[in-house]
Amino acid sequence: MFDTIYSQVAATVGVIVVAFAFLKGDEPERVGGGIYAIGALAALLVQEETRLYGVQAGLMILDIVLLAAYAAVAWKSRRSWPVWASALQSLAVMTHVLTMVDVRPPMVAFYAVINLANYGVLLALTLGVLQAWRDRRALGLE
Repeated sequence: MFDTIYSQVAATVGVIVVAFAFLKGDEPERVGGGIYAIGALAALLVQEETRLYGVQAGLMILDIVLLAAYAAVAWKSRRSWPVWASALQSLAVMTHVLTMVDVRPPMVAFYAVINLANYGVLLALTLGVLQAWRDRRALGLE
């Protein structure tokens, strides 16, 4: 899985953002970081790297569960970043649906959308942590 420089950079960025969320974020950011970390580890277990065509059912189910988890965080918190994370995760789910409906997008496009959506989720989480950290500093709590 970590055989290319791209996958190593992506994993490093993910670890840095999740660590930042756990260290400087409030409860919604910590939950979001945990969701992302568990989802990334689960994706390593269920993905079929040799399969080039068709739906990867394990990844599709995982992305649907991640969408539900981010939607739950958006429902319970008054932050805006979980809404963005849910929207980007729904983009990943729709990519699976397109493949299942047999629209036949190229697999390179499929992986590009999934990867860009994941980077978007990381960006939303990072902005949420920065906002929570800034709010705590403004209140003098840190």
